[in-house]
Amino acid sequence: MDETKLFLKDIGILKVGSDYKSNVFFKDGGQYRFEVPGIQNPEAFNGVIKALDEYSVNIHRVTQTKGIMTLTDSEIKEMIEIAISNNLELFLSVGPRATYDTSATAQTSEGSRIAYRLRGYNNLVYAIEDVKRAINLGIRGILLYDEGLLYVLNKMRIKGLIPSNVHFKVSAHTGHGNPASAKLLEYIGANSINPVRDLQLDMLASIREAISIPLDIHTENPKSSGGFLRHFEVPEIIKVASPVYLKTGGSIAKNHNYDSSNESSFKRIRQVSIVQEMIDKYFNDAIKSRNNHAFLAIPEII
Repeated sequence: MDETKLFLKDIGILKVGSDYKSNVFFKDGGQYRFEVPGIQNPEAFNGVIKALDEYSVNIHRVTQTKGIMTLTDSEIKEMIEIAISNNLELFLSVGPRATYDTSATAQTSEGSRIAYRLRGYNNLVYAIEDVKRAINLGIRGILLYDEGLLYVLNKMRIKGLIPSNVHFKVSAHTGHGNPASAKLLEYIGANSINPVRDLQLDMLASIREAISIPLDIHTENPKSSGGFLRHFEVPEIIKVASPVYLKTGGSIAKNHNYDSSNESSFKRIRQVSIVQEMIDKYFNDAIKSRNNHAFLAIPEII
């Protein structure tokens, strides 16, 4: 094992100690940001904004998970306007994926391991077109479920076919949970990575040591993905995983594609306020990132 560990060390993959602390930060010097997932439509997004005022908290990112193709142009434009008005990142997810096409395999308990990846050439083309549509409307944040799609989109970004300020976020549903996978995703163009939801602190630390891009970590989860809460762990998560997006409010949903509403948006922001209180109480020196336009994937009016 010593030879294996030495080789891993040579390529930047290290075993970290129990006292590990991250020395990486967001570009504005912050250690953590809040992300509210599963905001599927303008109504739910407006609910988030109202709830932020009621609970006196602020967030940085909102993600839609059902797919770009499930929204009309006017709905996307409305969500863009809400995001810009409130200086928030808005990430839309890719629509064409195994659970949406004719795959029987994806509907089985064993076949579900293909997650939301793309099947075949045509679905790859459809997914790229889905992303291009969102970008052409002004979206600058894309949630991805397929490593091959990330590879292609990053090549397009390098060649100038996609604006350089478009950010690619890799979903937990791709199933990555180790530092080697994280390095690969960073190498092929990921701007942030959501590892699998149940990684222990030392596992998160080993990933942080291997990469420099932000991690997206669930502080809680819907029943369909375990239903567990990590509120008391959040201060330690910030210490070992910074810079980190704290994905909060997921326990309100029944599953990943849960149809959010104005009411559920309030419940999600209530969860954000609980996590913020945990941070303030147990790690009040933690640096919260500012809502700084220069460093966020805020959409644009086209």
